[in-house]
Amino acid sequence: MTDYTFKILVIGPAAVGKSSLIRRFVDNEFSFQYKFTIGVDFMTKNIVNNLNKNIRLTIWDIGGQDRFKILLRSFYDGAHGAIVVFDLSRPFTYSKMKDWISNMYKIMQKRIPIVILGNKLDLVSEIGETIDRNDPYKYAEKERYFYLETSAKTGENVDIAFTEITHRILDKNY
Repeated sequence: MTDYTFKILVIGPAAVGKSSLIRRFVDNEFSFQYKFTIGVDFMTKNIVNNLNKNIRLTIWDIGGQDRFKILLRSFYDGAHGAIVVFDLSRPFTYSKMKDWISNMYKIMQKRIPIVILGNKLDLVSEIGETIDRNDPYKYAEKERYFYLETSAKTGENVDIAFTEITHRILDKNY
C-alpha cells in the first residue's frame, strides 16, 4: 500500500546526466552509451522513508534540448519537487541550470522543493575543477535549495539526492 505518490521532475541542460542519474537510482545501472531524451521519459520507484511510509516516486526525465521547451507546461503540471542537474565538467551548464529553475517557476507560478545536483563528479579528478565549487553551495543556500555533487557512473550520492527531495516534499519547508 502506498502512503504517498510524488511527481519529481529531473530537469537541466542537455547531456548533463539526467537520465543516467534516474537509471542509477531506479535500476542501479549505468550505461556509457548516450541517448538523449526526446521530450520526456518516466520511471517509478517505490521507497520506504525513515518514518516507515511507503512512497511511490514518479520521476519525469525532461529532455534538455531547447526544442522541447514548448512542451514544458504540460510536463511540469502537478510536480511536487524538482531535481535540477548541471555537469561539473562543463561550466556553462551551471548558468544554464539557473535558467532552468527560473523558467520552471515562470511556467509553474508556484514554488516547489528543489535539489540541485552537480553531476559527473567522477570526471573532476580527470579534468580538474571547471567552476568554483563553492558557488553552487552558496547559490543553493541563498535560494533555500539543497546542493549535492553526484556521479551517476559510480552512484556516489545518487540515493541521497532522491531521499533529500522526498524529505523536502514531505517537510514542505522550502
